[in-house]
Amino acid sequence: MLKKLNRLVPLLVVAAAAIATLPAQAGKTLDGIKARGQVICGVNTGLAGFSAADSAGKWSGLDVDVCRAIAAAVLGDAEKVKYVPLNAQQRFTALQSGEVDLLSRNTTFTLTRDASLGLHATVVTYYDGQGFMVPVKSKIKSAKQLKGQTVCVQSGTTTEKNLTDYSKANALAMKTVVFEKLEAATGAYFSGRCIAYTTDASGLASVRNKEAKVPAEHVILPELISKEPLGPMVRRGDDEWFAAVKWVLYGLLEAEEYGVTQANVDALKATSTDPVVQRLLGATEDTGKLLGLDKEWMARAVKATGNYGEIFERNVGPKSALGLPRGVNSLWNKGGLMYAYPVR
Repeated sequence: MLKKLNRLVPLLVVAAAAIATLPAQAGKTLDGIKARGQVICGVNTGLAGFSAADSAGKWSGLDVDVCRAIAAAVLGDAEKVKYVPLNAQQRFTALQSGEVDLLSRNTTFTLTRDASLGLHATVVTYYDGQGFMVPVKSKIKSAKQLKGQTVCVQSGTTTEKNLTDYSKANALAMKTVVFEKLEAATGAYFSGRCIAYTTDASGLASVRNKEAKVPAEHVILPELISKEPLGPMVRRGDDEWFAAVKWVLYGLLEAEEYGVTQANVDALKATSTDPVVQRLLGATEDTGKLLGLDKEWMARAVKATGNYGEIFERNVGPKSALGLPRGVNSLWNKGGLMYAYPVR
């Protein structure tokens, strides 16, 4: 009996290894996307630097580029995306109901959202924190000076609860003025109805740049009162689509780490001798088959949008209209929090 078991063990190991490298089944969401030839992506109704449409209806921003990279990897064309603008109250229902395939809409990952809404958090694409914006003329220098003051905030967001918690913890008795729509909240602040407006710090920079008549007349206070890890979400129950979205995002980070850019991706695919680069771009191993994709999946994504660093710089970085520092959104080997699982 023992001899038979000893003979069986090597066979079982070989069988397990063979099963582990079988091509993945595409899954119903990915099959549906391929059949319609389009990724349906839920985005913000208009947040400059993340997702906003211009006068011609062309969408741009960091969250938009996530959708474009995924479409390039899955469908071979970054333009095969339908953008569905969603406000804070609509976003989760739209994803749960199947109206959108993916929610890429400056959404914070929290336990409640990940565990109770039937959704999966994928990969953090922007580490943020909630802050406050006030008029320079108010001479307020710190959030602690907002005691008893009116603060405009949008409902249906983590922002509203964070504000309540911060006010209570610091005995500030802030007077919150809540609005359902972002435009109403920001409009009330700029009209003087509130002394402060609060949201993610990146959102404050976007709103100041886009909506303030004179951006220099408004200052973002130094305190961050929360952790806001932002990233795309997908529906639970389709592990194949979850894996595809997750690995496109990790691939964009790994591309930056290994110097693969929008400009050099083709050249590196043909000439690089780095095993990681060869594998990432499909020059050697076919990692795409494990995701229900083809061998070129990651090379197409990088060629369409650039690596993560290029996406960041173009949309929200120091040289963009928002002028945000890379900070904690730098790669792990440059002092930041961006750390990709290895694409191998």
